[in-house]
Amino acid sequence: MNLQCPLLIWDDIHNGKVEESSSVLLRFMVISFAELKKWSFCYWFAFPALMLDPAARVVSLRSASQCLSLEQAESLSSACNEWRNTSSTTGVPFFLVCIASDSHVTLRHLADWEACMDDGQKVLFGFYDPCNVPYPGWPLRNYLAYICIRWGLEKVHFLCYRETRGFADLGFSLIGEASISVSPEWKTRDCTPKAVGWEVNKGNAKPNFISLAKAMDPTSLAISSADLNLKLMKWRAVPDLNLSILSATRCLILGAGTLGCEVARLLMAWGFRKITMLDSGKVAISNPLRQSLYTLDDCGEFKAIAAVRSLNRIFPAVEAEGIVMAIPMPGHPVPEQEEQSVLEDCKRLHDLVECHDVIFLLTDTRESRWLPTLLCSSANKIAITAALGFESFVVMRHGAGPLSMIKDSGALSSLSAEMHNLSLTNRMGKQRLGCYFCNDVVAPVDSTANRTLDQQCTVALPGLASITSGYAVKLLAGILQDRLGIFADAEFANSANNPSSENCLGILPHQIRGSLSQMSMITLVGHASSSCTGCSSTVILEYQKRGLDFVLQAINTPMYLEDRTGLTELKKSADSFNLDWEVGTDDAEDDCVEI
Repeated sequence: MNLQCPLLIWDDIHNGKVEESSSVLLRFMVISFAELKKWSFCYWFAFPALMLDPAARVVSLRSASQCLSLEQAESLSSACNEWRNTSSTTGVPFFLVCIASDSHVTLRHLADWEACMDDGQKVLFGFYDPCNVPYPGWPLRNYLAYICIRWGLEKVHFLCYRETRGFADLGFSLIGEASISVSPEWKTRDCTPKAVGWEVNKGNAKPNFISLAKAMDPTSLAISSADLNLKLMKWRAVPDLNLSILSATRCLILGAGTLGCEVARLLMAWGFRKITMLDSGKVAISNPLRQSLYTLDDCGEFKAIAAVRSLNRIFPAVEAEGIVMAIPMPGHPVPEQEEQSVLEDCKRLHDLVECHDVIFLLTDTRESRWLPTLLCSSANKIAITAALGFESFVVMRHGAGPLSMIKDSGALSSLSAEMHNLSLTNRMGKQRLGCYFCNDVVAPVDSTANRTLDQQCTVALPGLASITSGYAVKLLAGILQDRLGIFADAEFANSANNPSSENCLGILPHQIRGSLSQMSMITLVGHASSSCTGCSSTVILEYQKRGLDFVLQAINTPMYLEDRTGLTELKKSADSFNLDWEVGTDDAEDDCVEI
């Protein structure tokens, strides 16, 4: 025990300060250390109790209600309650209990001890006892030391006054007698008494440790606040919402432009915590107004890096990564000296798709979505495409890949034999949903080659990206909540055949197309095409056989995709198809054209 605090108590006893303010007998001290960077605190309380030498003995101890008559108990309760509620005595923890011959009880200050003795009253030394055990609390030690030194008493009758809910409880309070027999030397002011009183922590005399990180650390506060909003949504509106699957899902966002910024922010709002953003562009001066993750200070930096830094500022708990990389595209031939670099980019994109659960296709051009679509179909990953027009938008989820029904592919030759039958159905035996390229009759090519500079810039009405991104992220959340996941059927709004009750977030459409000018939105479905350049069994099988060599040939020779998937033959047959027009005679009931 540090001697400073006990010595102060010892000095107060000898210099008479106790009679002026008896609370000095309850001095305490605390040792503390704060590791502010971690919001961690160490503390250790000490409530010094002087040790009499030899120690005092408690001769008798009983409940106060058993020691007093009914009249004395009632009078004592009334006096204690009045003492507690009177402003001048509220903070006086030590007092004298004077019991008159007529059982009337009064409480008096310690300085009135001689007067009480002259009146011939029975006197108890009372004190507020903070303990709830069946023996006196630690303040009695200092009280007895004071009584012994101040008045030299060897027999002390005391009252351990205790309360229940702010009122006197004599059944819980104790009355006892203590015997004191200390040596004369111990009473002198020059004596240095021993003391005890260090707070015990789990049975041992050691400090306490507490971490306030959850209550003070900005990151912890951000997590708890974000989680609270989602938990309220689950509690009040969507009780079946699975929040853990959202936080565990790894999302890859291809394109950190207007759509990419909005999607990333909404993913965090939905509880997604693992986000990777990929883009090769830099922040332009025109971007910050339309792309919500950037400011003018970010201009000139790579979008992927600036976007991730902004995500971490918004929500420090997000696990975000930025990757600066261009996506290889059909119609953009690769010079021989750059082939190795492009192949490495293809391999890196393949690895990214493999290690993520969901891929958002949010790039500016059609051809930049082809390779991610191929990789997602091959790996059977959830893919969400969102695209903008000037005042229109489309959001769609890609269907499961053609390999999804095959549990053990075996040799490629046997896979090839099965692929034709499996190309249009999923493992549920239902028609596969199409991808972004299933409705195209041409292979993706360079879509910006013949455009002027102003035509190469994406122009969309303000707010359109926010609406589109909201539908895209909501569509993903619905897929993850559905028991069939990527194999879930396409559903339509206001359809009696929708099993929407099975999904807590409502229907799961295949495509959502909307128009701001018309203030309208429709849900559509497009099934997988056997001639699709992105997800058909033909291209997937070719990719499985040849790997990156196939990708490089498709990049350098886009028409190869048309030849390989049968689109070339389809266009030839369409060109050779002749229509015979026969105009009806005048005798016909109505003017019409027959085909």
